[in-house]
Formats: sequence, structure tokens, C-alpha cells
Amino acid sequence: MNAAQTHPPEPPDDGEQSVLDSRAVLNSRAVLDSRAVPNPRAVLGAHGEDVASRYLTERGLVVLDRNWRCRQGELDLVAVDGQTLVVVEVKTRTGVAFGHPAESVTREKLLRLRRLAQLWLAAHRVGWVEVRFDVVSVLVRPGRPVEVEHFPGVY
Repeated sequence: MNAAQTHPPEPPDDGEQSVLDSRAVLNSRAVLDSRAVPNPRAVLGAHGEDVASRYLTERGLVVLDRNWRCRQGELDLVAVDGQTLVVVEVKTRTGVAFGHPAESVTREKLLRLRRLAQLWLAAHRVGWVEVRFDVVSVLVRPGRPVEVEHFPGVY
């Protein structure tokens, strides 16, 4: 058996793709297109985190980490305020029809933030340190200035 017989013959290059090739191209385009179109909630959330980070920095906090992720979840912001490590949950909304943004931070969410903070400390090999949990509410209403509220030490 020679080498030419071990591979199927190449189709003639007439500018057309097989149905299978067309599906592969369409599927790859669909994946690319879905990633190219930003999720409006993700864009709003990222904007809120930018606003919160800037707000806290202007008030003397030093942001160490943004969107730190592990298998158990994500921390929006990790900052330092003097000698205190501050874990910040950022909540951003475009209105208050479903309540104030900070109202969506439940006891369960605060418990999860506590566990995530422990994982962040372990991952960064930080020894004993005072930890504070803050919430920053960002309200972005069309045609109005952005409203930021900082709730330090909520847990």
C-alpha cells in the first residue's frame, strides 16, 4: 500500500465547501459571534465595579484584586483600608423597581463571601489579618448622575 492510498483523495478546489465543512464554519462563527456580543448585564456589572473601584480608591482604599475567581465563586473587589483587608460586594442596577441594589445582598451571600475571603487569604498566603465586608451600591439611571453608596462593615 502506498502513501497515496492511505489518505482519502482531496476534493477538487472549486470554491465550495462540503456540508460538513459549512456546518463547522457556521458553528465556529456562532461561537465567535455570541462572544463578540456583550451581555448587557455583564457590561453593567463591569461598569459598576469600575465605578466602585474608583470610588473606593478616591477614599484611600487600595484595590488589590478584582473579580477573583475560584470554583466556589467570585469576589468582586478585594482592597486594603489601612491594616484591614476589605472584601467588597458590588451591586449595580439601572433602577429601584426591584429594590435598592444593596438589598439584594442576602445573609447567604454574606456567608459565601466569608468562605471566599478565607480561600482568597489562603491562595495569597496571607496570615492573620482583620477582614471587613463592605457593600457598594451603584445605581446607573439613564439621564441621571451615577449614585454610589458605600456600606462598610456589613458583616
